[in-house]
Amino acid sequence: MRQPTVVLMWVVAAVASVLTTVLFFFPAIWLAPLLESRTGGRITLGDPQGSLWHGSAFIAAAPSAKDALMPLIPGRFAWDLSPLILIGRVDATVENSPVLSQPVSIHGDWKAWTVSAASLSLPAERLTALGAPLNTLKFSGRLLLRWEQLALTRRIGGVDLDGAMTLELLEIASRLSPVKPLGSYRMRFDWHGRQAQLRLDTLGGSMLLSGKGTLQDGHLQFSGTADAAAGQEEKLATLLSLLGQYRQRNGRNVIGLEFKS
Repeated sequence: MRQPTVVLMWVVAAVASVLTTVLFFFPAIWLAPLLESRTGGRITLGDPQGSLWHGSAFIAAAPSAKDALMPLIPGRFAWDLSPLILIGRVDATVENSPVLSQPVSIHGDWKAWTVSAASLSLPAERLTALGAPLNTLKFSGRLLLRWEQLALTRRIGGVDLDGAMTLELLEIASRLSPVKPLGSYRMRFDWHGRQAQLRLDTLGGSMLLSGKGTLQDGHLQFSGTADAAAGQEEKLATLLSLLGQYRQRNGRNVIGLEFKS
């Protein structure tokens, strides 16, 4: 065997050894900038520990230069990822007992995955970490996100999602209103590809919200109304005026909710 060939074989073996070591001891802290880039700099991982394969971290709003990390969701998310992903098989679990109803399983390959059904609960106060206008309204209450089994498929330009989600906003109150709580609400998301059909309904309370819309490729288009239950008009007037403009509907003055991004 010629000497250059032997040298090349040793170089290839050394590079393979280094890559294998890096992959199997890939530190979890390297995942934070990846998440930030995928979320436009809005979300990051706080205090990541462990490795790509077995690690944990909390979900946080990405800070500005002067701010500290603020957890968006209570508890730490712990994950286990099988090294079989290196040959195209995805097999992972994610746990966070304070907020997840059960561990979430993710199975599939490099192009398509299924996510097991579960629910996530967290206090509405965590929304203030997302900034204006949520940090001004200062909501309190509880958020409950439920989903059935979801199917994700990677395609050119993004990921398609198929399945249903329900976001319940329970016993919601705001520091800008003397009425506490304002009410409880449900928003349903029916995902087909990269678009979700939205429907908002009031489950009960003094402030009545309803509407429909779409969420596509990160852009929201929503049209609905906000109104006060009988006898609550005066108490809710200030808060309702901040949400939109008055318009006539069935002989009543209601607030038109129009959002487009």
